[in-house]
Amino acid sequence: MTVELGIIEGYYGPPWSWADRRGQVAALSPHDYRFYMYAPKADPYLRRAWQQEHPAEMAAELMALAGACAQHGVRFGVGLSPFELYRDFNAEAQAALARKLAFFDALGVQDLGILFDDMRGDLPDLAATQVEILHWIAHRTTASRIVACPTYYSDDPGLDRAFGARPADYLEDFGRRLDPAIEIFWTGEEVCSREFSPGHLARVTQQLGRKPFLWDNYPVNDGPRMSPHLHLRAFTGRPASIAPHIAAHAVNPALQPVLSRIPAISLARSYHEGDAYQYGQAFLAAAQEVLGPELARRVHGHLTLLHDTGRDRLGDALPALRARYAAFDHPGAREIVAFLDGAYVMTAEMMAEEP
Repeated sequence: MTVELGIIEGYYGPPWSWADRRGQVAALSPHDYRFYMYAPKADPYLRRAWQQEHPAEMAAELMALAGACAQHGVRFGVGLSPFELYRDFNAEAQAALARKLAFFDALGVQDLGILFDDMRGDLPDLAATQVEILHWIAHRTTASRIVACPTYYSDDPGLDRAFGARPADYLEDFGRRLDPAIEIFWTGEEVCSREFSPGHLARVTQQLGRKPFLWDNYPVNDGPRMSPHLHLRAFTGRPASIAPHIAAHAVNPALQPVLSRIPAISLARSYHEGDAYQYGQAFLAAAQEVLGPELARRVHGHLTLLHDTGRDRLGDALPALRARYAAFDHPGAREIVAFLDGAYVMTAEMMAEEP
C-alpha cells in the first residue's frame, strides 16, 4: 500500500533559503513526495506576529515556491500558528484571520495547516474552542485540505510539563467535535518518536475518530540537544505496515536542507520495499544520489562521528574532519563544514526567542 509523503518545514532555528526550498521540492518529488508545507518557526508572520502581513518580498518568494510546487506536481501548503487565538476569538482577531486566509488563497495554498502546538493548553473548553476556530476557518478558505495540530499532539508527558496538564479526554473531545474532513497531525508516542507501530496508530485512530496525519520529527535536529548532531541515518521504526493506519506521512527535516534529503529518500524506499527494506543499503543509495559516490563514501565512513558522537564531543578530531569536507565542492559538504563551524548550534535561549 502506498502512502502520501510530504515535507513539513516545521523546525526551530535558522531558516532555509528560498532556493533551498525550491530545490527540496525538485529533489524529492521524483521520490513520491507529494506535498510541501511551509511552516518554519522563524517566520514571525505565521506565529506571534501572525496578524501582520508578510512583507512584499516574502510574499513574492512564497508565490514562487507555490509555482515550483505546481511545476513538480506537489501540493503547496502553509502552516499558521495563530498564537493563543483561542484565548479570545473576538471580532478583531476574526478580521485579522480573514485577511491572512485571503492572503493564503491568493498564493494558491492547497494544504492549510492550523497549528495549536507550543501554546498553553491547561484551559477550560480547550478542544471546543479550538474546533470552533477550525470550523470558522473551514468556511472561509479555498484550501482543499486542512490539517490541524492539537496542543497535545503526542502521548509525550513533556508537553504537559511545558504547556500545562492536558484536559481530560482532550484528544477524544477534539476529534469528536471536529469535522471529519479536517485532518489531525500526530507525532506519535513521543514528540520525537523512535518508532510508529500499527497498534499505536490504531489506538490513536480511535481517539481522534480518523487516521492520524503523521508529523514525523526525524530527521529534524533543532534545539540544544539535537543541533550538535547531523541526523543522516536512513529511517527505521517506520515499517511499511503502518501505511493503512495513517492519512499521510509528513517529514520535519533537519536544519541542513541538502543532507535532509538522504533520510527523506530512504523513507520512500522503506514504504516501497516493505519487508525487503534494509536501512543501511537505503542510506548508501540515497547518499550516493544526493552527494555523489566519493562524498557519500566519506560521509558513510564518518556516520558515527557526525550522527552519534556529535560536534560537541569531537574534540581534537574536529579540525581534521573539517579539512576533509572543505576539500569538496558540493553543497552537502558545505553544510557539514558549516555544522562543524557551529553555524547550526542552538541554545534554549534561542528557542525561547523564536517568534
